[in-house]
Amino acid sequence: MYSGAAAAAGPPRRDFISVTLGPEEAVGVGGYNNSKAWRRRSCWRKWKQLSRLQRSVILFLFAFLAVCGVISYASMGEAWKSITNKSLDEQRTEQEIPGLKLANPAVLPAPQKADANHGDYPELSLQKPPKLPHVRRGPSNLQIKAPRRDMRLKTQHDTIRAVDELVEADKVEKTEKSVISWRGAVIEPDQSTEPPSSKIKEPEKPSSVEAEDQKEPVPINERQLAVIEAFRHAWKGYKDFAWGHDELKPLSKSYSEWFGLGLTLIDALDTMWILGLKEEFEEARKWVANDLVFDKNVDVNLFESTIRILGGLLSTYHLSGDSLFLEKAKDIGNRLMPAFKTPSKIPYSDVNIGRGTAHPPRWTSDSTVAEVTSIQLEFRELSRLTGDEKFQKAVDEVMKHVHTLSGKNDGLVPMFINTNSGQFTHLGVYTLGARADSYYEYLLKQWIQGGKKENELLEDYMRAIEGVKKHLLQRSEPKKLTFVGELAHGHFSAKMDHLVCFLPGTLALGAHNGLAADHMKLAEALIETCYQMYAQVETGLSPEIVHFNLHAQKGHKDVEIKPADRHNLLRPETVESLFYMYRFTGDKKYQDWGWEILQNFNRYTRVPTGGYTSINNVQNPSNPEPRDKMESFFLGETLKYMFLLFSDDIDLINLDKYVFNTEAHPLPIWVPA
Repeated sequence: MYSGAAAAAGPPRRDFISVTLGPEEAVGVGGYNNSKAWRRRSCWRKWKQLSRLQRSVILFLFAFLAVCGVISYASMGEAWKSITNKSLDEQRTEQEIPGLKLANPAVLPAPQKADANHGDYPELSLQKPPKLPHVRRGPSNLQIKAPRRDMRLKTQHDTIRAVDELVEADKVEKTEKSVISWRGAVIEPDQSTEPPSSKIKEPEKPSSVEAEDQKEPVPINERQLAVIEAFRHAWKGYKDFAWGHDELKPLSKSYSEWFGLGLTLIDALDTMWILGLKEEFEEARKWVANDLVFDKNVDVNLFESTIRILGGLLSTYHLSGDSLFLEKAKDIGNRLMPAFKTPSKIPYSDVNIGRGTAHPPRWTSDSTVAEVTSIQLEFRELSRLTGDEKFQKAVDEVMKHVHTLSGKNDGLVPMFINTNSGQFTHLGVYTLGARADSYYEYLLKQWIQGGKKENELLEDYMRAIEGVKKHLLQRSEPKKLTFVGELAHGHFSAKMDHLVCFLPGTLALGAHNGLAADHMKLAEALIETCYQMYAQVETGLSPEIVHFNLHAQKGHKDVEIKPADRHNLLRPETVESLFYMYRFTGDKKYQDWGWEILQNFNRYTRVPTGGYTSINNVQNPSNPEPRDKMESFFLGETLKYMFLLFSDDIDLINLDKYVFNTEAHPLPIWVPA
């Protein structure tokens, strides 16, 4: 139909357009000459041909790209600056401490302000602690990390954390390690310990870590709150009646002096920090800053002042990062050095810290073995911090000398050593109780502190534990409790001091660090015995000394108590071992046993006006006969270990980063170079 209509219309019409070309354009010359002027005219012509919307979109894209470029440049600049600063800091550290890569002293987050009593904790988030796995954790990388001091917690009274995640260690080349085999235990120690530089250096202020590296602190639970309340009650008595003095006499509302150096206050500094008692800590810090003076004409016991004062100051420095405590530690450390000026280099027991003189006790020229071999952790750490090797050199000489001495019995040592001859005295008597106990503890802990490098210490420790098994272990009747007795000239005595209850925790610590697995089995058996020393007594509190029945007798328990031994001094050793056992096994029974002990302390030793008192008779619940004395270690050790026992936060004083001295003051494990 369409084709017919087209034919009727006639031939199609053709249109033409006439274009006139100039001579240059006609021959193709000058239409595009690649000149800047021509290109500008061409681009501008194309830009004008775009619609307004198209031009707006293009302008927006250009502006957006420009803004992104500026932001990227700023970010790259900050990152480069951070890398450069870090590199400079590492170079400076290596120059100051050649041969030893030291982490910054660990700094706990600042403790939160505590209110007046246990009832002032309505905002605390109380929760059931998570169950820990019932396996022994292997030791992690030995490096200390400094948590942020200004870290804000979720709630005002959440528990502080003692130590955060390990700092990511720099990768170092692995070196050949010697292997020690000791009766089934295979140990691979690190390279030999580098001695500290003799050049005195000023320690750098502990640095903080970034917020993203932090883990949220584990909220404190009801049992920990009970410990805080107990500490506050004890502190109230000390503050009201004994402020600045050595020990509180809570019944007479007075005090007793030993050295006149505020022992209870210094012993309790790191406990307050760990418990989060900011107000109490700040008050005590002011006293240390304004009133603690060591330039006094007073004799102090080298061992006691080292573990309580020097250890307490060093620990508090590491936890708080406050250089005040390090300066005080250097002062007392220097004043204790005259004790080592003896013919044998075995130190005297007493030092006059004002006059700079030292002497043995009036009645003998002997020192106790435990005292001269249980000051090493503190003096070694003082050398590490100050760069002055004299402190470590003095105490290391003692250990090397004792290592070579004759008179040992399968690793067991006598209780006394002569400061003139340097030889053991009173041979033939072996105990893990008073005058010898912490020698064994510090063998293991020095080995751990130094990064597991000092083989002689490990050898002496392993040999001593074998000696304990061979000569001192027995089982009681009727419950067949494993206990550690004493040996006197070949005669076995079924006597066991409460002090010996440090041993389960020490054995567990060794097993955790790779020693023989049967050490943990022995630890489990011994901690059961230490618990029974409480559970089989009428007040639920252990006496100072017990005797075990070796033969079954009708109507008799395993534990027998003599009248002269039935006092309780608020000692920490059992609670200490319960802490280690729970930390390494996760078995809740250890927390439950500790809770029973705390309740009995509250029931029989608490003084209504403030403080706790040691008692004379643990067998008389109606009249335990209070002694009117609160030992400084009740705040420094017993309540600290209680608080840690009830915590499920393994980073609250992480045992792969810290080692406790024998007064429960945590000191850092040295980072391998």
